[in-house]
Amino acid sequence: MNASNPALSAAPLAPGLDAPVPLPVREVLPWAIFIGLIMLIAIYFVGAEQGATSIFLGMYIHEFVHDGRHLLGFPCH
Repeated sequence: MNASNPALSAAPLAPGLDAPVPLPVREVLPWAIFIGLIMLIAIYFVGAEQGATSIFLGMYIHEFVHDGRHLLGFPCH
């Protein structure tokens, strides 16, 4: 208790934050799908964009993500 000002000691720390607010699945699901697709695309470019599975010509993407490939354990040579 605050002895200098008793009114401050009786005040709640955060009024109205007694219970957590539920988050509807309908609001989260589109974002989860979007982030999942972005992650799958990123994994494709880091892990499989070379050789027979290559979509783009040249080795530019492979060279751009080369160190990331080895960091994540993808062999490339």
